Amino acid sequence: LILCRIHPTQHILDSFSRRHYRFLMSTLRYDDGAILFRQRIITSLLSRRVLLVKNIRSDDNDPGLRDYEASFLRLIESLTNGTSIEINETGTQFRMKPGTIVNGTLEFDCSVSRGVGWYLEGIVGIGWAGKRDLNLTLRGVTDGCEKEECSADFVKNSMMPILKRFGVGVEEDESPPPMLRVNRRGAAPLGEGEVEFFCPMAKSLSPIDMTNPGKIKKVRGTAISCKVPPTSPSRSAHSAKGVLHKLIPDVWIHTDAHSRSKAGPGGCGPSPGLKVILTCESTTKMVMTAETCMDPEAERGSVLPEDLGVEAATMLLEEIRKGGCVDTASQSLALLLMCLCPEDVSRIRIGSLSRYTIASLRLFKEVFGVTMKVTADNDTKTVLLSCLGTGFKNWSKKVT
Repeated sequence: LILCRIHPTQHILDSFSRRHYRFLMSTLRYDDGAILFRQRIITSLLSRRVLLVKNIRSDDNDPGLRDYEASFLRLIESLTNGTSIEINETGTQFRMKPGTIVNGTLEFDCSVSRGVGWYLEGIVGIGWAGKRDLNLTLRGVTDGCEKEECSADFVKNSMMPILKRFGVGVEEDESPPPMLRVNRRGAAPLGEGEVEFFCPMAKSLSPIDMTNPGKIKKVRGTAISCKVPPTSPSRSAHSAKGVLHKLIPDVWIHTDAHSRSKAGPGGCGPSPGLKVILTCESTTKMVMTAETCMDPEAERGSVLPEDLGVEAATMLLEEIRKGGCVDTASQSLALLLMCLCPEDVSRIRIGSLSRYTIASLRLFKEVFGVTMKVTADNDTKTVLLSCLGTGFKNWSKKVT
């Protein structure tokens, strides 16, 4: 019998190529509070580097972590094995020692201070890197927070295709593709909605070449209502089509009205809500999504359903005007997955870099040592980004 002692960091180093070893041993320290809160946590998990965040709203009248941030940390702790999270008494500092992403089947109650989409945005980037397939059920607010963050419908229409582009779930003989389904609607502020998210595990990602945005060929959308007159989503859909039909004939916007009295998939939570989500697809299979909703804090009747439809159509046209192959809210996810690709060149065309994306690029360079090559295309007014991946591999996946 021969015994072999493996160094505790060997599993971490095996997940990345040798040229990125020097970035994987030091602690990630940040003194600027809760900036890029979810991104820092998921990059800490993927790189297996200890994360230390200080000065979280230390100058506010109500200092420390918010309830939804603490809830996200509990969710991460539930999805992993061996993760240790220490929070000081005031909540202005926390230290996370990452463990192994395990996934599996999990049900979780989210804080109603943020929508379910806020949680999904952070989980989508690590769902494929677990030991098992992820089957996650989240309960909380599904609609009504679109002014501040993405909804579950946005994650489904915009981010699920990006995962498939990187090769997650493309081999259907092994496992089904990524899937997100809203089982029950729950508008802000009380929520009571339910979302089911499935993501298969993958050994590694595939490099991408998303540089040809193509021409827009169709627009699909849904006007969704909870506890409001069923004519409201029809009015929103009609006004949105009135704007889009001036530019493209293939426009279909469905209505989805929900009532509190219904149980199961047709029911909703106790709060009223109205939203419009639109997705366009190009001749090269690129998708862009835009959405808007009724402000839950506004007086009832202050915003007409027709205004929401026009606003959603205008937001989608603005995304199309910017150009590129992904919408603004999905830029950081695509760039994160590019950093984790094999040691091959990945390229993507983006309309214009948002401030959040620029901050994410700086974070990825610090954590993974990946420097994006940014080239401005003056002819199309877009930006072309390319990088060499770190060669990340999911060694937790069982090989048969």
